[in-house]
Amino acid sequence: MTTALERIELTSQALKVFPLPSAVLFPHAVLPLHIFEPRYRALVKDALAGDKVMALAQLESGWEGQYGERPPMQPMMCAGLIIWHEELPDGRYNILLQGVCRARLLEELPAHASYRQVRVQLLPDPAYQGPGEERLRQAVFDLAGRVPASFAENLLPVAARSRGGALADVVAAAIVPEPERRQELLCELDVGLRLAAVMEDVGELVARLSPVKPVGPLN
Repeated sequence: MTTALERIELTSQALKVFPLPSAVLFPHAVLPLHIFEPRYRALVKDALAGDKVMALAQLESGWEGQYGERPPMQPMMCAGLIIWHEELPDGRYNILLQGVCRARLLEELPAHASYRQVRVQLLPDPAYQGPGEERLRQAVFDLAGRVPASFAENLLPVAARSRGGALADVVAAAIVPEPERRQELLCELDVGLRLAAVMEDVGELVARLSPVKPVGPLN
């Protein structure tokens, strides 16, 4: 049985890509998407009929006047798998896209469909050994005492079982809302530096939040 990364590798010479300026997907994280544009409905339909692989990418600045065409994409994107979908009666889709691997744009392929396809270099994280992992995990535990219990209950188990670059990615996916900052972290290939960068984001968030007061009697 092929792994998720192997499925992505099979598409790396013709990867379907959805440029979406408002969202950045991280490996190991899941992003809900509502697909309504005809060209991206076609992309999702073709992906679902085949390997379920697609990538999410950011556009270079200045795209606003060209969105209906093919404005330049930023070179770093994330390839993932559609792990759930719902087709609506009018042809729109709701999907869950799970990130698998960073991918660097090498070239865009000639237009053979209404959507865009690219050739990419996949960039899986190397193994990591260092103090950054435990430092970030401890920072997440500190954060858990300052956020609603429902948020902490979702984040803590994921942080506990994730390792290396995956830990940085899942924490960033949970706490970093700004697409520009998310793209910066997606572009950071050095796992140690990425862990440190995400720990700074967690630290800034902790500094802005007061500890959650316990509810109910203390004894």
